Amino acid sequence: MSQSPPMWRFSGNQMKRWCTKANVSREQLAAASNCSPDTIKAMEQGVRMPTPRVLDAADDLCRADGMLSAAKEYLSREKFPPRAQEFMEREKEAITMWWYETTLVPGLLQTEEYARRLIENRYPPLDDETIATRVEGRMERQATMASRKPPVGLCFVFYEAVLRSPFVNAEQLDRLLVESRQPNVHIQVLPFERATFPAALMGPMVLLETRDHERFAFTEGQFASELSADPATISNVTERMSMIRALALSPAESAGFIEEMVKHR
Repeated sequence: MSQSPPMWRFSGNQMKRWCTKANVSREQLAAASNCSPDTIKAMEQGVRMPTPRVLDAADDLCRADGMLSAAKEYLSREKFPPRAQEFMEREKEAITMWWYETTLVPGLLQTEEYARRLIENRYPPLDDETIATRVEGRMERQATMASRKPPVGLCFVFYEAVLRSPFVNAEQLDRLLVESRQPNVHIQVLPFERATFPAALMGPMVLLETRDHERFAFTEGQFASELSADPATISNVTERMSMIRALALSPAESAGFIEEMVKHR
């Protein structure tokens, strides 16, 4: 799993050093910046990006004469979690993507409401600024993909549990139907009764090919993710993905399956 950005760690460490020198406690800084002591601790450790509000409050309490506030110029709020950033860079170069999901609608197909609900309900929770930035980044990512010329070939397979999630409402189902009508997008559903292949229950997988014909496999879990160019890994993921696609409903059958779900919402 990727570490947090170096500037997060450096500015957090400097803030901690200034506060220690000025005898300013985490509780005092938290109260002055309207956040929790745990959030301040995470910023000191580089786990979270020090926000402009916290840096200004620390600068004022520590009488740092602008030396802490100056870090704001060099800190940019990341639109994606650190562990996903390398995958996002490869996605920008993709000409084809095969995507299998077991629990969540992929970010490229999420409505803004669905994306916000997922991001807001993370544990440990994110601050409001990070939530807004992550949602904005997801919507920008969709717009960038939609405007690509020539279009990227996108093949999605969803385990039925994705569509049964309480986060998925009629609007999100409609969005999937709209996207499935795009000539470069194929959407398939793997119903519960067809998930007879054990790998279909073992988590999401993505296969990606770049314009330079490099191939990557991306897998993700709760605490770690991996982007691999290893031929053996890519072969393994390709075989599993092919089997899952063979078991899934056809694109036309899948559209009918989703339409029936919309009728019963």
